[in-house]
Formats: sequence, C-alpha cells, structure tokens
Amino acid sequence: MNTIEEQPPQEVIENLNLLKADLNFKIPSKKLDRNLLIATWNIRAFGNLTRKWDSDDEDSPKRDLHSILCIAEIIKRFDIIAVQEVKDNIRALRDTLKVLGFNWSLILTDVNKGRVGNGERMAYLFDTRRVQLSGLAGELVVPEEWGDEIKDNALANQFVRSPYAVSFKSGTKTFILVTLHILYGNNKDSRIPELKGIAKWLKDWAGSVNAYHQDFIALGDFNINERGDLLDQTFLSEGLYVPPELQDDKVTRSIFNKTKYYDQIAWFNNEDGAPKLSMKFISGGHYNFVNIALENRKLTNNSLSWLISDYYPLWAEFQL
Repeated sequence: MNTIEEQPPQEVIENLNLLKADLNFKIPSKKLDRNLLIATWNIRAFGNLTRKWDSDDEDSPKRDLHSILCIAEIIKRFDIIAVQEVKDNIRALRDTLKVLGFNWSLILTDVNKGRVGNGERMAYLFDTRRVQLSGLAGELVVPEEWGDEIKDNALANQFVRSPYAVSFKSGTKTFILVTLHILYGNNKDSRIPELKGIAKWLKDWAGSVNAYHQDFIALGDFNINERGDLLDQTFLSEGLYVPPELQDDKVTRSIFNKTKYYDQIAWFNNEDGAPKLSMKFISGGHYNFVNIALENRKLTNNSLSWLISDYYPLWAEFQL
C-alpha cells in the first residue's frame, strides 16, 4: 500500500508541475499584509481514499493519492477555504492536511445524521501563517419565535445541514464566515423555504455580530440553478450581495453544466439593514481544473468528478 508521504511516480510529478503552472497564472498570489484569499469548494464525497497513485476500475472509492496531491495543490493557493461534502470518514481530508503541511489547520463539524443530512460535515482549512481562529464557532439554529414571522412557514423546521459559522482574524481584520450546503430536494421549489430562512437568519445575525466590528461573509453550496431565478432572488432577498465578477457567465460552478450557479460567496452591501462589508473586494472567479488536474490520465468528466470533484472551487480576493 502506498502512502501520501512517499515520492510520487514521475508522471504524477509532471502533472503536478503542469497544475502548479496553471494555478500560478490563474489565481492571485498571496501578498503579506495586503490581501486575503477566501474560497469555497464542494468536493464530491470527500471521505475515504484508495491508497494507490492511480486507482483501478475495481477500486472503491476512486479517489487516489494523485487526486489528493492535486486537491491539496489547489487548496494551498488560498488563505482559507470552506469545504462542503466532507464525509464521516475523513481519510482523504487527513491526507490532504499532511500534504498541506504543519502551517495548515482545520476546524469542522460533527456528522449530520439522518438520510437527508447525507452523512456530511462542514469544514474550514486555513493557512495559519496568514489566518488564525478568533474565538467563535457554532452551528446556526432556528429560534422558535421566528416560526410565525416568516411567510409560508419557512422556518418550521431546523436547517437540514446546519450552516457553520466560524470567526477568523488576519492582520487587524476580524471576520466571520458562514458556510452552508442547501438541501437539493425534489425540485427548485423545495429549496425555497430553507433559503428564505437562511437569508433572514444571516441578516439578523450579521447585524448583531457587527457590533463587535467583524465582517460577515456567507459562502458554500446554495444549490441555485440559474442566476436570476426564483432561488437566486430568494437568496438575495435580505440584502446579500454577490459581486459582478462572480456573476459573469464564464464563472460557472459545475464541471458538467455551464448554466448552473450552485456555489456562492456573498456579503451584505446595503446601507439599510445588515451592515456593509468593510473589506474591499478586489477580484474573484472559479478555478477550472478540467484538462489540467490528472491530465495525463485522459479521464471523462464523470471519472474526474469522483477523483477531484464535480464542482469548481470559487474564490474571492479582498484587500486587507
């Protein structure tokens, strides 16, 4: 059995060099005390791992050591990344941290039990040279008193996968990230109640935490089908703002479908209600790893989705 600490085969090294060169070209560099790179990535079924450099058709899971090196290389380009779909088994996550090295740390939730929870965790990985925990961590819970306040009884139940809020500090800036993974459901309409509830919760809570001068950013898999559809309008109904750079038609989210805009990075940008983000947004986009990561193996997109992911990482750069 191979291990992630071993010297990779030459073809793996060559592919990693190709990936590094592409990342250097497409992702902004980290600049000491000047910028902050925040990302979100739904990594498909990020759980168990086959400890081979190149998994076979008979292997389960398909994700292998070559895949982990690619995933880690992408993650290390950011200061902090929210990861959705981390599973009960965290073997792949542990090996990713080994590759990232001692300067990286992790905070994550327990497993969401039950059928609809899908055995998932929420996680943050962060570069401790640039970002530190600042004290707060918790899952969002619906107050009972809100049950009668929201139309269509949108908060009659708890969130299926509770959004996970953690506060961080970089330089003199303190900020709170809230990552979430909205239940996909049977159709678009089934997602509306949870999105309504989360939008209200975020606005109310952001107004409260801002009393301590902490910026507030929501990010994760909102399962929004298309920009401008009813789900998008529901998500933005309480004043959450998505910058134009992340609404560009070229900044897609899925490796299978260019019209889907599931993942989002958003903050409050209005003067009325929830507070405006104090950090200046510089740039943002996705990272398209198709035809780069594992390029030497000539995979279909479906095979690639089980080795790397079916989603692109989405990122935003802020000025410190």
